[in-house]
Amino acid sequence: MRKVEVTEYNPSWKQQFEQEAIQIKKIFTNEIIDLHHIGSTSIPHLKAKPIIDILMVVKNIDLINPFYSQMSHLGYKAKGENGISGRRYFEKGEIVHLAHVHVFQEGNEHIHRHLAFRDFLRSHPQVANDYGELKEILAQKYPYDITSYIAGKRKLVEDIEQQALAWIATSQS
Repeated sequence: MRKVEVTEYNPSWKQQFEQEAIQIKKIFTNEIIDLHHIGSTSIPHLKAKPIIDILMVVKNIDLINPFYSQMSHLGYKAKGENGISGRRYFEKGEIVHLAHVHVFQEGNEHIHRHLAFRDFLRSHPQVANDYGELKEILAQKYPYDITSYIAGKRKLVEDIEQQALAWIATSQS
């Protein structure tokens, strides 16, 4: 059973992302448009589950499946869309997840949503701090119940996402 752990920010998460990105780029050389460090580990000073989330943007999502075995050699398990239509999702690590890779085809709306959320929290440290505090409380309350942990933060995540999308829209106009 996986334990939900939220820890203080670790500056080495950036290097862990970079190391994973190097390996992933070797596999998807001609398909990758971009790789982004997303999720809580990408936001300085934010408390987080120590799992590196990677957003991979590709030219054609339908060309990803043949790379599953190569990702397996890096320790990743392919999980298909895993609840989000148009995504390919990979988890690294069995009991303790070390990294997640979220693959979307260029132009997918989820790319913008993930990057807006990340960039908003990077630019709004008080909101990030409040989010981290909630995550820590939920991890203590539900240490072996990831479903309740996620449900407990859903409303705040949705609120932050809406703020982030509005913030991005006004900063780009």
